[in-house]
Amino acid sequence: MQIFIILFAVFLFNLVIFIHEFGHFFTAKLSGVKVNEFAIGMGPKIFKIQKGETLYSIRLFPIGGFCAMEGEDEELESESSFNKKEPWKRIIIIAAGAIMNIILGIIMMFILLCQEPKIASTRIAKFSEDAVPSQYGLEVNDEIVAVNGYRTYSYNDLIFSLSSDGKESFDIDVNRNGNIISLNDVKFNMVEDSAGKRHIQIDFYVAPIERNLNNILKYTFIDTVSTVRIVWSSLVGLISGRFKLTNMSGPVGIASAIGSATSEGLKIGILSAINNILSIMAMITINLGIFNLLPLPALDGGRLVFLIAEMIFGKSLSAKHEGWIHAAGLFLFLALMVFITYSDIIKLIKGE
Repeated sequence: MQIFIILFAVFLFNLVIFIHEFGHFFTAKLSGVKVNEFAIGMGPKIFKIQKGETLYSIRLFPIGGFCAMEGEDEELESESSFNKKEPWKRIIIIAAGAIMNIILGIIMMFILLCQEPKIASTRIAKFSEDAVPSQYGLEVNDEIVAVNGYRTYSYNDLIFSLSSDGKESFDIDVNRNGNIISLNDVKFNMVEDSAGKRHIQIDFYVAPIERNLNNILKYTFIDTVSTVRIVWSSLVGLISGRFKLTNMSGPVGIASAIGSATSEGLKIGILSAINNILSIMAMITINLGIFNLLPLPALDGGRLVFLIAEMIFGKSLSAKHEGWIHAAGLFLFLALMVFITYSDIIKLIKGE
């Protein structure tokens, strides 16, 4: 059973990669760009087949993939080369990978919500016994609309806003009978995890939302937007110093999280374990889509900046110079990945 779950996780991870690269591939083909190779995985080829102008391959290490387009990194005169297409076509091709990742995330969110008997709201239904927040002004039927200024449109927003900062008290805005009430310094019970870290205990239950097709579709998009907001908020938190680089996770940390989620899910049943993995992969594919759109060298967003500038000014930077910029960005990202992987390994050793 454990092997089946692991294979399922590997399949989903490669599906995320495949969907991203397929976005580039499909739009490149539609735009008349020659694709020299479409590969899933990195390293030596373990399977390959030539179909028309494109070599399709599966490589040994399932940690990435690529869509190698003619004239992508060099200036060629062929009409089927990437660099010869109009800037707006190249923008669509580059952005398509990230957009496909976000679409996949929406589909995964939809699958998860279809299985939920009820959808969690942000309205308090009742408090646990000896609940602390009720002593600071929170009441049954209060709809929590913001925590420390962070707007809570969904239960995911609520959990993120209450657990991301490591704080013990919060400024909470609630909708009470149609009026917005601000409650300051609302405290919660604190508990310690196995690593000795203190976390708040959310000692109230939220009211359920009826599960029908309309609400499933509505909250599929709300949860997707919530994930996007969480990604951006986390990035801003890293830049501002609110979060540390050690809070980030790379492949090792993700594998560890999937392993933990699988173990917890299997205590209930195989479907629960699969759904836990699906939930993590939905977060990962949306993360990948949003992160790739950041205007940074070596990312799709960085390439989009050059293409948009070309549309505005009517002149492009040479492929050679742009390549140098992306190579420098790639070096920095690889260095960051080494640091994050080292941090993940240290966390595993310490049992965090």
